[in-house]
Amino acid sequence: VCSRAMASKTPVGFIGLGNMGNPMAKNLVKHGYPVIAYDVFPEACKEFQDLGAQVTDSPADVAERADRIITMLPSSPNAIEVYTGANGILKKVKKGSLLIDSSTIDPSVSKELAKAVEKMGAVFMDAPVSGGVGAARAGNLTFMVGGVEQEFDAAKELLTCMGSNVVYCGEVGTGQAAKICNNMLLAISMIGTAEAMNLGIRLGLDPKLLAKILNMSSGRCWSSDTYNPVPGVMEGVPSANNYQGGFGTTLMAKDLGLAQISATNTKTPVPLGSQAHQIYRMMCAKGYALKDFSAVFQFLREEENL
Repeated sequence: VCSRAMASKTPVGFIGLGNMGNPMAKNLVKHGYPVIAYDVFPEACKEFQDLGAQVTDSPADVAERADRIITMLPSSPNAIEVYTGANGILKKVKKGSLLIDSSTIDPSVSKELAKAVEKMGAVFMDAPVSGGVGAARAGNLTFMVGGVEQEFDAAKELLTCMGSNVVYCGEVGTGQAAKICNNMLLAISMIGTAEAMNLGIRLGLDPKLLAKILNMSSGRCWSSDTYNPVPGVMEGVPSANNYQGGFGTTLMAKDLGLAQISATNTKTPVPLGSQAHQIYRMMCAKGYALKDFSAVFQFLREEENL
């Protein structure tokens, strides 16, 4: 408790205040950390100004004011820009700074960023998350961390404010590897749950009853018992809110694309992962890009010719 109280006097930078970054940064504030925030959309920062956080004009400004920074960004190009761009973190990073990237990006990009950060005398760790917006709000995320093992405890101190599971995976890039594998399985299981629920409904089963049976049987999975894709089956999930919020279809398609690249590079057969990638890409092309990825149920209902 004493070390946490002492550490809390040191500001923490947070870059990327979107669906996930917003509640993550709020949990740092709740734990007493002064937050120095930046987001490419200024309106995302206003809420944090009201909470007493400092808001800056660029990632470089964050690096000038904080020697511990967490980034939560949508994609590899965004991460590259935030770290190495004209107003990026590396323009003003202090030696000895700890930079933790919780974005889900290509493992090879994490490794390249780590090299660039190391040249500046700082430390980079990849720490992508699992659990979604609900877990981000509750502080129950799972962090998969890659980087120098001696720095893990320093990273864990911050990450435990936002997550209940913080797992060391190995060298830089292994956190991303774990996340990509997890999300490929999640996409496959969500499509499977949506298919099973749709078939059951068309066979005359009540969806709540079918979900109850699945969840006490061998077909049970996170997509069926925690994040069911059928409207009216569960409360507090995107399917109960016209698939708003949560984890966007476009982001799932992006993660599945990363899995495809990794599978190609390692000559790994992923036939179901490939099919899931195509389904989510089709969804993006047909107006589902901004809806939660569980909207695959709605997509399947409408796509009679799939």
